Amino acid sequence: MDSRIERVYIPMTETGFYILYCLITPQHGYGIARQVDWMTNGELTIGAGTMYGTLSKMEKDGLIEFDHEEEKRRLYRITALGREVLERELRRIERLYRNSRGEKYDG
Repeated sequence: MDSRIERVYIPMTETGFYILYCLITPQHGYGIARQVDWMTNGELTIGAGTMYGTLSKMEKDGLIEFDHEEEKRRLYRITALGREVLERELRRIERLYRNSRGEKYDG
């Protein structure tokens, strides 16, 4: 993983994490926003500016890519680099969770 990508994305913001996580299955921005709202029981709302700014940045950085267009909506999907970043972040979160429980992380 490129050191610039590592510096920019690890640790991830909560918004960035959820956007990348949702793109395991191709989605458009509105679909991601709805899924995040559902997953977080409304505790995290991603506005249009944040959503499309983040999608644009992640696409430019190679974490996601255009998949196809559906009813004038661009659907994106996670790339191999994006999966690598997401997996590292998931391991980091798991370590934090286990440590908060007084457990040693063996990840």
